[in-house]
Amino acid sequence: MPHIPSSAIAAAGLVGGYAVARWTKKRPLGGVVLAVAGGVAAREWQRVGGAKAAVGLSAVYVAAFGGSHPLARKIGAWPAVFTAAGAVGAASWAVTRERA
Repeated sequence: MPHIPSSAIAAAGLVGGYAVARWTKKRPLGGVVLAVAGGVAAREWQRVGGAKAAVGLSAVYVAAFGGSHPLARKIGAWPAVFTAAGAVGAASWAVTRERA
């Protein structure tokens, strides 16, 4: 099975969670997608970078999710989601790139 980088998993979790919530009109279902992707990414962050990296990047993931809401009022929903996903992906890559 090919390895999917944790940065891609985390970014996809934010985008996918929003997309599922928006298109199904069921926010809890989007939350499930967000949580599952976050859990998979956290497990990979822990494997590659250790507990500190996993905790720190998980906090970034949650903060990006929360921060995308007020940002959406300023720039729109999809641009805010993509900005948050990009930030999480970049942080994940920066922390785990040399250890992978």
